[in-house]
Amino acid sequence: MGVDDATLEASLRQHGLALKLSEVRTIADSLGRDPSIVEAHAFDAQWSEHCSYKSSRHYLRRLPTEGPTVMQGPQEDAGIVHLGEWDGKRWGIVIAHESHNHPSQVVPFEGAATGIGGIVRDVLCMGARVIAVADPLRLGPRDDAHSRYVAQGVVDGIAAYGNAIGVPNIAGDVYFHDGFRDNCLVNVVALGLVAEDDIIHSAAPPDAAGWDIVLVGKATDRSGFGGAAFSSLVLDEDDAEQNKGAVQVPDPFLKNVVMRASYRAFDVVRERGLTVGYKDLGAGGIMGCTAEICGSGGFGAIVDLDKCPTSQSDLPAAVIAVGETQERLTWVVPPSFTPVLLAIYNEEFSLPLVARGAQAAVIGTVTKAKDYVLRHRGAEVMRVDVEFLTGGIRYDRPVEARAEAANDRPTAATQTLLSDAVATNKEAFGELLDAVLAHTDVCSREPIFERFDSVVRGTTAIPAGYADAGVIVPIPGAPLGAALAVDGNPRYALVDVKRAAELAVVESIRNVVCVGAHPAGLTDCLNFGNPEIPTQMGEFVDAVDGIALAARELGVPFVSGNVSLYNTSASGSAIPASPIVACVGTIADVSRSATSRFKTPGTTIFRVGDAQNAVGGSVAALVAGVSDARLPEIDYAALRCEIALMLAAHERGLIAAAHDISDGGMLVALAEMAFPTLASGTPIGARLDHTCRWSDDRVGHAECYFGEAGGFLVEATDAAAFAALADEFGARVHAIGETIADAALVTYEGDGRRHDLRRLHAIWSAPLRDFYDDVEPRAEVRA
Repeated sequence: MGVDDATLEASLRQHGLALKLSEVRTIADSLGRDPSIVEAHAFDAQWSEHCSYKSSRHYLRRLPTEGPTVMQGPQEDAGIVHLGEWDGKRWGIVIAHESHNHPSQVVPFEGAATGIGGIVRDVLCMGARVIAVADPLRLGPRDDAHSRYVAQGVVDGIAAYGNAIGVPNIAGDVYFHDGFRDNCLVNVVALGLVAEDDIIHSAAPPDAAGWDIVLVGKATDRSGFGGAAFSSLVLDEDDAEQNKGAVQVPDPFLKNVVMRASYRAFDVVRERGLTVGYKDLGAGGIMGCTAEICGSGGFGAIVDLDKCPTSQSDLPAAVIAVGETQERLTWVVPPSFTPVLLAIYNEEFSLPLVARGAQAAVIGTVTKAKDYVLRHRGAEVMRVDVEFLTGGIRYDRPVEARAEAANDRPTAATQTLLSDAVATNKEAFGELLDAVLAHTDVCSREPIFERFDSVVRGTTAIPAGYADAGVIVPIPGAPLGAALAVDGNPRYALVDVKRAAELAVVESIRNVVCVGAHPAGLTDCLNFGNPEIPTQMGEFVDAVDGIALAARELGVPFVSGNVSLYNTSASGSAIPASPIVACVGTIADVSRSATSRFKTPGTTIFRVGDAQNAVGGSVAALVAGVSDARLPEIDYAALRCEIALMLAAHERGLIAAAHDISDGGMLVALAEMAFPTLASGTPIGARLDHTCRWSDDRVGHAECYFGEAGGFLVEATDAAAFAALADEFGARVHAIGETIADAALVTYEGDGRRHDLRRLHAIWSAPLRDFYDDVEPRAEVRA
């Protein structure tokens, strides 16, 4: 107070604080005094974009969050959707979605690993058993040495952590683009299983005044100090070494034990009929977690930092309070239960023997007074109103629309630019197919996902790489399945952000429908540039409007999510706008699900949904040099009919294989359905019918083959029954050909062409084969 702007700015930077001048002055005015250094770091974390959503929260209210499948919407660390009834209980799937972008760019292995660690805690603290994870990634160009280093570290970090805690990785996607050279995106998703009556909330219960606050897990250290503020700033190479200190250090082996001890604690809590609070320590550390869990219940707290286990004796109070050391959670429990809880962690599961200083310890008390108080070495180092601390602030950022999007430009309905590029020349057509298959947005991801254990624990019905969504069967003996898919195409966002956001929702829903799952809930991670730049804030607002529109039209609510802003380099280069959407679906009888692999020669292949001339953002348009192209239109009424058809057909056993049409288009999707059969010794290919039209005469052949307008490809077990069912649901379907007992795709352009599957598979498999230089190419094909 009374300090000039320049002096105050210098003081903030000296202490590593990201608070703006206006923010720190607001804090001082409210307190009626200067904040202590501990208080300044506490507000630095709690008022960051990462914690407070100060630029985005009011826009997120536009998302639909209610529906018959919702057991809990986006109000805590994770959402919950209804899975089904079994053994007298109503079961839910817990889902959470987060980002760990900045840490993964600065320290790739640790950043990505702790991203998995954090998302697992978000699910665990709902009282759930963690059953699966997923990892949508956006990485820099593979020919850039540093981007390659980041990519390898990210994949290794995810694999090392997920495999060590024994949780299957069942879904994900990867895009390589120059726009992610300076800011990679590491998004993570986790699923959990919980019975409705067993849900634990991240808030102190109504009668919790006087209860104990119990800290569980790793001893607090210096790692991760300032992590929330760091994730809310533009990355600057000049701060590289300082930024590394803001990245946490993972310990998945300790987490494995903490998870199992927590499961045991859940059982005891339920046996005793207790209502307790449980929350993970993420951004803001001990301060953030204890303030939020107590403040959410309408209470305050007194926390004694001297009682917090630390890795060394001389840690400053601010580091103990705000540091984001990994593998920690907090309970709020009645004092009568505290000795039992401590014994579970410290004696039954021996946390102190697993990692030095790890333990469960009482660190504070819930108070009726709504002050948040921290004590250190006998002195009071923080006392603030808990609602002021956790309430954050709001910015109404200027929003500027981006320059006219391609989808706003008038375009003739008969536009066939891609067909013009390849004409009817068989050689040009074949070269385009080869180039599309070899593109890094289309080629095989096996060198990446083979690093992840997708079947650990034996509950995976469809692992990663076998279908458009992974499927888990989480309840022993029950037929209930949960499907998970993640999507979001950065190429589309370069054309039209709002439409790209819609398409992310649409494709994630299509993917779970492909395996026979009813879409139950959505999550989002909205990754964008600097919100202080009006055009970049405009992209964010467009994306929110896009995902909201698609979710409402398809009747699937959002139950959790995350916003990641400031994905911008110091040079001002922002990432391609990246709304990434995950969909969780539920299956009543997992025996009615299907993979994407062709099953039998001589069966009819249907395309569900029409092709379009719009090829904007498609891989084929990119490699063919077609510009000024529009993104596909979305006919929601038709799409609802198509989804209803697919789900009914799965339930009646009419689908042998299904695949959605996305990156690369229909011909690539057909090839991907055929490739797995090569390993069986009896390959199954496809012959397309030259007499069919996949939409109408205005759509060119190249657009039909390579356009990414979306839709489903179905190998039907009974063609007549499937066609009749389509009529019943009013869905447009086209019989485009049949499966054949030949390792070939036979297409019709010009006078026809046979594309050898083994040659195509070699092209498709090659681009990422050297993702790890020390890994020899594998000869076999995934079956």
